Amino acid sequence: MRKIKYRKGRKVQPNGLEYTGIHKNKVSEMQLFVYDSVGFSEYADFEINDLNRLVDFTKNNWLNIHGLNNLELIKAIGTHFSIDNYVLSDVLNTSRRTKLEETHDRLFFNIKSILPTEHSDNLSVEQISFLLKDGLLISFQEKRSDFFSHIRDRIRQNSVILRTKKNDYLLYTLLDAVMENFYITIENEEDRLEEIMILSKTSSNPIILEQIEKHRDNFNFLKRAILPLRDSLYDIKSIKDDNTFNVMQSDSFVFFARLHQKTLELLEQIDSDMGLLESASNFFFTTQSHKMNEIMKTLTIVSAIFIPLTFIVGVYGMNFANMPELHYQNGYFYVLLLMLAIGIAMVVYFKKRRWF
Repeated sequence: MRKIKYRKGRKVQPNGLEYTGIHKNKVSEMQLFVYDSVGFSEYADFEINDLNRLVDFTKNNWLNIHGLNNLELIKAIGTHFSIDNYVLSDVLNTSRRTKLEETHDRLFFNIKSILPTEHSDNLSVEQISFLLKDGLLISFQEKRSDFFSHIRDRIRQNSVILRTKKNDYLLYTLLDAVMENFYITIENEEDRLEEIMILSKTSSNPIILEQIEKHRDNFNFLKRAILPLRDSLYDIKSIKDDNTFNVMQSDSFVFFARLHQKTLELLEQIDSDMGLLESASNFFFTTQSHKMNEIMKTLTIVSAIFIPLTFIVGVYGMNFANMPELHYQNGYFYVLLLMLAIGIAMVVYFKKRRWF
């Protein structure tokens, strides 16, 4: 899990650009879609200077960037589209929480995409940022992934809704695609949760506690990613009444309200799953305590049975001269029978009292 760290002595300007993610070996690439209800154009392997020719603001433009380690490319994009340095800094700083920022001519949105790691209980985290301007949507991804493949196919195949609406609807579809990863991750965590619930009832291995704590951390991480997203989507409702903000169409707010509803569903499911984890933890400790009590009860009963037997052995082990029982021919057997009778009597007594 990545945490925000302060490095003493760092001399980075407030608006300085520095990629803080882990995907530093990814090659930066650009992809551009220009489309409307009539047709579309798709471009790749182009230079920044080509954007003047390729971008058509009379249509919808979607510029997607994979890989954020090429700072010169990010700076050039910022210069070309007049993006403030502090916005680019938020794009490159992957330790920041989800945020929404809007002015009269643009909307900036970033979100954490979380997926389970194959053959591991860890989570894979990627920050994706969006900049929405009139006629243009720019998306920044830390690495190449297939989150948006179906959206690209919808553009290519002339999806009626997507091709006829503005870029704010495209932003909604991209956010919805990223949020699907939360559902995938929670479903994967719930599969592991079922296994943990079974193990907590059938095994006393302490590694179960480690698994419970690991998945509790995963759910907490998911919750910390979704909470600010919920707040940001709720804040979009306030934009609806802002007459100076013209990037989003009035009929698109209902779609973002749906995304807000999804965040509420996700948070409710996470709270429910964390409750099950707490139950598994409590059940494990209760089972351990019950087993310990059973062991202690058994040891106590055994000790109680042997106390009078030990007393008898101790008495006849004193070897005083005036102990007539020591001279009985069958004294040893009499004592053994007495000890056996006392042991049986105590076991019967404990059994009647239901002490075991």
